[in-house]
Amino acid sequence: MTGPHSIGAKPRALAQRSRDALILTAAVGVLTGLGVAAFESIVSGGLERLADLPLWIIACAPFLGLVVAALSLRWIGPRSTPSTADEYLLAFHDSERSLGLRALAARMVAGIATLASGAPMGLEGPSLYLGASIGDNLERRAPRLLSARNRRLLLVAGAAAGVAAIFRAPATGAVFALEVPYQDNFARNMLAPALVGSASSYLVFVAIHGTAPVLAVTGSPPFSFKDLTAALVLGLLAGVGARTFAYMLRGAKRVVARVSPWVRVPATGLALAMCFVCARLLAGANLTTGPGYDTIRWALDPARSTWLVAAILVLRVVATSTTVAGGGVGGLFIPLVVAGALAGRIVGGLANALDTSLFTVVGAAAFLGAGYRVPLAAVVFVAEATGRPGFIVPGLLAAVVAELVMGTKSVTAYQQPALES
Repeated sequence: MTGPHSIGAKPRALAQRSRDALILTAAVGVLTGLGVAAFESIVSGGLERLADLPLWIIACAPFLGLVVAALSLRWIGPRSTPSTADEYLLAFHDSERSLGLRALAARMVAGIATLASGAPMGLEGPSLYLGASIGDNLERRAPRLLSARNRRLLLVAGAAAGVAAIFRAPATGAVFALEVPYQDNFARNMLAPALVGSASSYLVFVAIHGTAPVLAVTGSPPFSFKDLTAALVLGLLAGVGARTFAYMLRGAKRVVARVSPWVRVPATGLALAMCFVCARLLAGANLTTGPGYDTIRWALDPARSTWLVAAILVLRVVATSTTVAGGGVGGLFIPLVVAGALAGRIVGGLANALDTSLFTVVGAAAFLGAGYRVPLAAVVFVAEATGRPGFIVPGLLAAVVAELVMGTKSVTAYQQPALES
């Protein structure tokens, strides 16, 4: 029999389950914020200590980091791959794939070893993976609180929380986690959980590390025809550059799968040392180590010549691809941002527009949007990370052009071309 009570029971049960889901996403965000804060502290502390050591140690440190990463992936994992963002995409598209705790421990140890040794990758990859793993494991332990329709809800919330925390950018975290699984669409029915996870993680992280923007820029972007035209040209160049970078990165990932660590780790360690030496000889600074924020600040100096910035751009791209080939565990989001910022600085130099950070910021948006095929997340990141929303319009124009040039290419092979019906 059915009656008023049975008719009303379903909406009440649905509402209760929705409340439970949002509470769980907030819990995932809090746990992720704490975890990312600890991870960032360890890596930053390692980089600070590394900076005080002799140059020959700094040059050799990435090799040692790759050795520790290879050992941790082999023995703690066991036999885990260096992938972080790719693992999130695989788990998102395959409900049977789980992000196990042993693999999490192995990748986090490997990520700390890779990044604290100065390898040129970002902290966002392990941060995203940490949040996604927390969400995935909690989801599997509380299946009755989530409907089959929302089977990956906590996974997405955790990934969003990881990106939001490490970049101090809650909107970026939510948009990136929803946008990156597909080349031309968004994950369905997960906006609210992604926002809740991002916001709660952000609040926890900034309570520990503060709210300073990731990219400190100056200037107010003008909306002149010349600058907007240059932004379109920069988008075209960024699309070509991102395609090249993506080709190199995907080739580097194939090296990891096919070449023994006994061969690739020493070879890539030597190549990273050579990149370091070349940067020191050219610029007198350590510009191929670390995530790359210092490299962006270095490039913003108007005294830097265009050819020198171009040389450092090439060295950074080669060094990051080499780190990936060596089995390093880290993110590719920030390497794309750094490459784009350097490309923008080159265009700005050619356009005689060095009194503003416009082209540096626009280049970052275009390169990132094309590389991961996430134009919206790229533009939101620029607005949040710089604290200057005025960069949005030229950044959006450049990101759209770069995405068109990028075609169907991406730094990851695990995005689906369109949302399933």
